[in-house]
Amino acid sequence: MPRVALPTSPKRNATVSVSHTSKDAVAVVAICLAALMFGLEISSVPAILPHVEKVLHADFSSVQWIMNAYTIACTTVLMAAGTLADRYGRKRVLMISVFAFGVTSLTCGWSREASVLIVSRFLQGMSGGAMVICQIAALSHQFQEGARRSRAFAAWGIILGVGLGFGPIIGSAIAAWLDWTWVFLIQAPLAVLTMLLLAGSVDESRDPEAKRLDVPGIATLSLAVFGLAYFITQGPDLGFTSPAALACMVMAVLSFLAFVYVEKHRAHPMFDFSVFRIRQFSGALYGSMGMNFSFWPFMIYLPIYFQSALGYGVVASGLASLAYTLPTLVIPPLAERLTLRYQPRVIIPAGLFTIGLGFFMMKLGSVAEHASWLTLLPGCVMAGTGLGMTNTPVTNATTGAVPTSRAGMASGIDMSARLITLAINIALMGFLLLQGILSELERITQGMVPASQLHALSARIAAGAVMSTSLPQVSEVAAQGALAHGFGWVMVYGGIGAWVLAMASFTTFGLKDACSKATTCDAHEATCAVDP
Repeated sequence: MPRVALPTSPKRNATVSVSHTSKDAVAVVAICLAALMFGLEISSVPAILPHVEKVLHADFSSVQWIMNAYTIACTTVLMAAGTLADRYGRKRVLMISVFAFGVTSLTCGWSREASVLIVSRFLQGMSGGAMVICQIAALSHQFQEGARRSRAFAAWGIILGVGLGFGPIIGSAIAAWLDWTWVFLIQAPLAVLTMLLLAGSVDESRDPEAKRLDVPGIATLSLAVFGLAYFITQGPDLGFTSPAALACMVMAVLSFLAFVYVEKHRAHPMFDFSVFRIRQFSGALYGSMGMNFSFWPFMIYLPIYFQSALGYGVVASGLASLAYTLPTLVIPPLAERLTLRYQPRVIIPAGLFTIGLGFFMMKLGSVAEHASWLTLLPGCVMAGTGLGMTNTPVTNATTGAVPTSRAGMASGIDMSARLITLAINIALMGFLLLQGILSELERITQGMVPASQLHALSARIAAGAVMSTSLPQVSEVAAQGALAHGFGWVMVYGGIGAWVLAMASFTTFGLKDACSKATTCDAHEATCAVDP
């Protein structure tokens, strides 16, 4: 007997539509809450580092590793998490990573030694990296249409901006009024709430063609990043030409070469180099690198500048930092609208150029006769505006440049580029800060103090210890001046780096992007590819 198609009730359709819309709204809230957790952990921790350095008796190198352990761990797990999420379910891996993030945040808060905190931060970074890669992939799958996708990513960018923008003042206030440990402990209840919201709202998704975990690729890339960061960070103490430092650098180079070889000769690599032939993907990737070449690593050191070079208290330093991070809250919605109108090939390079301009303006403000947060304010706002223009369009462009089934891989490469660049530039900016301070101390002392003593003093000043210099030739005012001089070097470096990568992004996108009107591109389509 033939089946008869019965008419569908408009009322039922409306009910289903409302239910679907409500579910999507909760999904956005859940994923944005995960983004808030990740954003807070990036921007609130730098605000408490000067306090942690005093409480845990950590040196400048330890302060660098408290941040770098997190970023290197994120990089280590990113591609593995993306592969596992594609294979076993993005929602499942996201919920596991949120749970792990809450637990490892507790271990960070319970740490009472710098070495224990560094290890705990590494574990937290592994869970954080998995969490952020899965939230991007899940968001990309759940919202695939143009307008809904743009709104979802705009909301994600806003909430990430809330975490990043208010993180400095939240971290500073907690350190001043409660205890620095609560910067980490507060993540545990947020993790529980996030898991409850994720459970009933986010759709499960997988890549039906996902392959096995690429262990050789993960291992070689992780060794390369760790080796280079260790060489830059520990080089001043070991001596850059010492056998230990050279061995570390050789290991990093060989590991990177092995990584390239492994990925090019695997049938199903975690790093599919063919996607780099898509102009939209590669141009946006330079945007990822540019932000983390300049804006984010500098935020690690900015509280030290406000507290030790300008003499502000913990809370005042957090308030001053808002000018740097708050524009990341208000700019992303505007950036999304501009991207829809002018395309990523215009907005992303323009955002990087704006970041660089902000750094040069900060440099000018730092050498003013009476330098203060007011003289740095225009540059801070400008750099934050550039970051807000770049961040969300970069994420949307990289995931939108490939088919949705490969969103995990694309977002993994995007986040890897961000975090590898961040880890290396935390170390590079720290090195430049030390060398800038050392250069000024050598000028002040005019060769009357042994180089070993000046180097040790430079490290203490870089960590914020300007009150007691232990050398009669260097007063507290001179130490503050040396610190400001070192920060001048870092600001110039950040500005140049942002502009160089802005040019690279603009050139890679090309004057006419053949894929600008496409929703997705396959890496092998001739219209979307250029020769490497």
